[in-house]
Amino acid sequence: MKGKSLLILSFIFSLYDASGLNLASKVPLKSIKSPDGDTIDCVDIYHQPAFDHPLLKNHTIFMRPSYIPILDGESKMFNFTTDSQEDSEQVTQPWQLNGECPDGTIPIIRTKKQNFLRASSIKSIPHQFSAHTQITNGVNHEHAVAYVRNDIFYGATATINAWKPQVQSRDEHSLAGIWITGGFYGLPANGIQAGWMVSPGIFGDSNARLFTYWTRDSYNSSGCYNLHCSGFVQVSKRLALGAAIHPTSTYHGSQYIITISMWKDQKTDAWWLAFGKYTHIGYWPASLFTTLAATATGIQWGGEVISRSKMGQHTTTQMGSGHFAEEGFRGASYFRDLRVLDNNNVVNPPDELGNAADSQNCYNIKVGHSKTWGDFFYYGGPGKNPKCP
Repeated sequence: MKGKSLLILSFIFSLYDASGLNLASKVPLKSIKSPDGDTIDCVDIYHQPAFDHPLLKNHTIFMRPSYIPILDGESKMFNFTTDSQEDSEQVTQPWQLNGECPDGTIPIIRTKKQNFLRASSIKSIPHQFSAHTQITNGVNHEHAVAYVRNDIFYGATATINAWKPQVQSRDEHSLAGIWITGGFYGLPANGIQAGWMVSPGIFGDSNARLFTYWTRDSYNSSGCYNLHCSGFVQVSKRLALGAAIHPTSTYHGSQYIITISMWKDQKTDAWWLAFGKYTHIGYWPASLFTTLAATATGIQWGGEVISRSKMGQHTTTQMGSGHFAEEGFRGASYFRDLRVLDNNNVVNPPDELGNAADSQNCYNIKVGHSKTWGDFFYYGGPGKNPKCP
């Protein structure tokens, strides 16, 4: 069955060019070569992959959210953070140094055939929405996360410092992100996710990259990373999903951050994704979902390592900086300014913030609160070490 599936995927890919775009309607209007070797294709916004989805055939694009969440009575973007360290700066994407996409287009990273096939197979790996180690067909999911659950949520945000963790093999990855989920145990869960990740298998290198993911059936068959399938509607011409981010933080050196925000537009029911202060990347239409169509029931912030079982030996794939939470600022990786959105479009600190790590001796988490960082946590670890055999 595995060989047959790959043949089918190869046939499907033969109908696409090297970028994974349908040749009939998605010919790029401009292409930009990135200093890191990527090629970014600028595609007509109305010809993007989203509209290949049967539920979006007659969809009208929302070019911007109908409202902006409120903090402290003031209307503003979700990025309300105040840096407490002078060397914390927002990252950029290298391709932007060599040009920009024209108005009316969106940037799509050109995907190599072998990476398209890997991403198509990796997306079907089952995933647990709560922090709990799962081993399925030799695939391990390990987490170190903070969470809120079993309530009604309309969005979440956090500022995350970006790293470039070492990944042991091409079929493993390490990420940091925010999960927003809808559904309860016993029901197919919906989820959206965004952050940064290192995945040689999906992207062909070890760069940290901006990513998204979505599913409507607990990661079993629906959804995908970035724009590898139809569904997510992009409106920004400035950021490319799946493209590298730069620079990344260094151990005991400069720290670099991304701010990720996702929220429910209650007028259109779309789930919006924003990066940094002002960039609305795009949205997931409500029609993609079932349990997440109205509200969310759980939110997670944190790190995840997906690895393959290797004769009982734990992977050396790092989470975050590759150092444990106890090392703190410039040593460990962190999330800060954790907030959630309520039904009045007000951004609040989370109530009853929980935390969990699947393998404390491999990857761990330590939560805290301060005046400048709000609710925050340090997390991460090296994977295999004397206490994590």
